[in-house]
Amino acid sequence: MTARLRVVIADDERPARSFLAALLRSFDDVVIVAEATTGKEAVQAIEREHPDLALLDLHMPELDGIGVVRMLKKSAMPLIAFVTAYDEYAVRAFEVNAIDYLLKPVEKARLREAINRAQERIEHSEIAAEQSERLRTAVVAYESTNSAPALERIPVRKRDEVLLVPVSQIASIVADGQLLYLTTVKGERHSITYRLKDLELRLAPGQFVRLGRGTLANVDCIVKINSMPGGTHVAVLTNGQKLQVSRLQSRVIRDRLLKL
Repeated sequence: MTARLRVVIADDERPARSFLAALLRSFDDVVIVAEATTGKEAVQAIEREHPDLALLDLHMPELDGIGVVRMLKKSAMPLIAFVTAYDEYAVRAFEVNAIDYLLKPVEKARLREAINRAQERIEHSEIAAEQSERLRTAVVAYESTNSAPALERIPVRKRDEVLLVPVSQIASIVADGQLLYLTTVKGERHSITYRLKDLELRLAPGQFVRLGRGTLANVDCIVKINSMPGGTHVAVLTNGQKLQVSRLQSRVIRDRLLKL
């Protein structure tokens, strides 16, 4: 009997992850060896389990699917298939470079194709160097073409009117359940129904920095970084907000803001 394909799933959204897992479990020749809810967990799971295939959500907070690929040791690199809501730049980059991808909501037949393709590559002993080179080329192509105009204003509904809040005037964006809370430099607070990771993709690169799983801060509004026990930090903004910085992002903050 042929060994079952060992798979790791990484998606920060539980419904999407559970749906994908259920589809995979319907295949007798597949076994899920780990599920990850963050990019960091995905890296750890892949390097621990050495799966044949990793299904990575392209857009995850803190460390996305492409970030996972960048952080993996070459010796631990499995076959990769990205899972994403439709992203024309990603689709173009992945298709041209023969990197598999699945569009949400994932269809069982399309998932079966991805599984078959992975099995064929393993049977033909595709070497890791070929996979790594294609991934590198796809990532470069994706990042060079993913240049849609950044948002300049965010529409916020207030009863019967719509306010247009300039992005430059937003000090922080904090997720709470299905809502995002926007706090301006003047301390005004607005709420919108939107996913943080989707909004982050539409903001100008470098304008905001992620402080944690559910928090973005305007870099120009950060006036102080306080060190806390355990290697974490608290960011103080011009409007008086104090926002916790996660342990993972503390390293990013140190490299980006605390060095000359």
